[in-house]
Amino acid sequence: MARHLVIGNGKLLVNLDKNCYIRDIYYPYVGQLNHVGGQYCRFGIWVGGQFSWLEEPEWKFELGYIEDSLVTNVIAKNERLNVELHMNDGIHQRECIYIKRVVVRNKSSEPREFRLFFHQDLMIDGSEVGDTAAYYPDNHTMFHYKRSSYFMFNGFSDEGGMMQYTTGIKRFHSAEGTWRDAEDGILMGNSISQGSVDSTMSFRTVVPGGGEKTVYYWMSIGKNLEEVKELNQYVQESHPEKLLSRIVIYWKHWLHRAEVNLGDLPPEVSRMFRLSLLIVRTQTDERGAIVAANDTDILQYNRDHYSYMWPRDGALIADAMSAAGFQSVISPFFQFCAQTLSPDGYLFHKYNPDGTVGSSWHPYIVQGSRRLPIQEDETALVLFALWKDYMRNQVIELPQSLYNNLIRKGAAFLSQYMEHSLSLPKPSYDLWEERYGIWTYTVASVYGGLMAGAYFTELFGDYERSDHLRNTAQAIKHGMLTHLWDEESGRFARGLIQKDNRWVKDMTLESSLFGIWEFGVLPVEDPRVISTMSAIKTGLSIRNGVGGAARYTNDYYFQQSGDIENIPGNPWIICTLWVANFEIESAQSLKDLEGPRQTMEWVVKHALSSGLLPEQIHPLDGSPLSVAPLTWSHATFIHSVSRYAAKYAELSAIKA
Repeated sequence: MARHLVIGNGKLLVNLDKNCYIRDIYYPYVGQLNHVGGQYCRFGIWVGGQFSWLEEPEWKFELGYIEDSLVTNVIAKNERLNVELHMNDGIHQRECIYIKRVVVRNKSSEPREFRLFFHQDLMIDGSEVGDTAAYYPDNHTMFHYKRSSYFMFNGFSDEGGMMQYTTGIKRFHSAEGTWRDAEDGILMGNSISQGSVDSTMSFRTVVPGGGEKTVYYWMSIGKNLEEVKELNQYVQESHPEKLLSRIVIYWKHWLHRAEVNLGDLPPEVSRMFRLSLLIVRTQTDERGAIVAANDTDILQYNRDHYSYMWPRDGALIADAMSAAGFQSVISPFFQFCAQTLSPDGYLFHKYNPDGTVGSSWHPYIVQGSRRLPIQEDETALVLFALWKDYMRNQVIELPQSLYNNLIRKGAAFLSQYMEHSLSLPKPSYDLWEERYGIWTYTVASVYGGLMAGAYFTELFGDYERSDHLRNTAQAIKHGMLTHLWDEESGRFARGLIQKDNRWVKDMTLESSLFGIWEFGVLPVEDPRVISTMSAIKTGLSIRNGVGGAARYTNDYYFQQSGDIENIPGNPWIICTLWVANFEIESAQSLKDLEGPRQTMEWVVKHALSSGLLPEQIHPLDGSPLSVAPLTWSHATFIHSVSRYAAKYAELSAIKA
């Protein structure tokens, strides 16, 4: 379960798997709608009367990207067919155009004819019902459409344009799809099909012995036939080779803002840092939604997906991108939150990329008792991240534009949603979306959000409101130290839960307790922070050689082992990096940075072969688990590298 290669431009996102098959096409929003839905848009080759799809085991792949760009760099080798394919995929930096370049290398000494077959298996607007696939003779292309979503496919080789084509029915009765028609090297030429349909097209080239030839293939997406015809013509007139080159140039320039002085971090960590910046960009819609993940293979385990904007994830990702110097990328996120804030001043569980409220499993009523179905940290962290961005960049126009409709309303909600008997926020769902109570992490985030609100109101001269928010934050801090610190265990509790009408500490060891120092409640040098983080490092480490840190003790999500003592849960990238971040912030000498540096090397080691980071790591064999790429994983890595670089520079200056 993973998407090994992702490319996008903020309006269009295309995911490819380990076989270089397109598995997801998201348009017109990143994460919404999916016009492939995890099906397989196959790519195959015919030579000398033999056919092979790239999913067959005889193909060996090297997956990656052209350095510092969002253009893929893939080598596929087939010894039986004596051929190598060198492939590059890219999405135009401005237009909704996908381009693929295939260099066919003939490893035989004899000249041979190669036929390349491209299969289009669309589920337009997320459904197979009512699609049309057709040949369009005016420009010798294939196109699919439904309502206001149009997809046009074209290409050429040195022998000319499309050689063969066909359309047909797929996954209905005995029809598998037109890809089966390709396996004899000849397509039947059916010019139109409607319903649950697909299409296949081919290109021909003759490659001399030991030589190579190039084939181009592209897809244009728009709202009507005229729009995709114009985009198709633009590719033909500009030439796909030049367009791919411009895509590479654009992303290299885009990365110029990234910090290059990363201390003593090794080159592989630096490469991952820069790739992570690019990956986060692919998962960020230009209208503001920062999407958690877009790997539809998760649907095998749950009839829902990660293609939502969780305000918490978005806030922490925005904070990481701001720290890395990419403020302009994440400014629309805060506008998105302002537009989607509820009238009462809180953000809902999650949102679709178009700003509508996403699906939820949080109930409005439980055993006759009403409850607000939110995770309060999601509202708080948006304010916290916005203040941190302002402190870094001093762009006052952004918070000024958000003052009435996000900052004041959000801070007012945080200050009112209180369990006054404890001087703590009222119960809500935890950041893992699994349990209801008063959670230390959430309390810390509310403190951070209220302090951000206090700073902003003071910045804009609203001193009375600022004093109120600051006083509420200080009361919460007192309540936290009173009710959530556990003297007996010498660390903070995960939170409080109600049992028999009284509040009881939940002492489950929990990685998210890092929020106590991250959100400013206590400094990293506070003994209570040190003892809590020490307990996390000791108690949540995976002790069987794989390494990493679990979310919490006996984490059930995708659980792979019952050996809780040695494997408290699957290692998560973000949780492992939270420990490293504490070590970075606590470092007193360059020697103290050795541990965090090794952690970042561990993360690189456990990335997919293409460099993408999953949500979790298998605790027994170190392979990726759950969705990939997870935007939060890449953003946390970005934040760790940025912190490390700053701390390394600070300690180096002291040493000098």
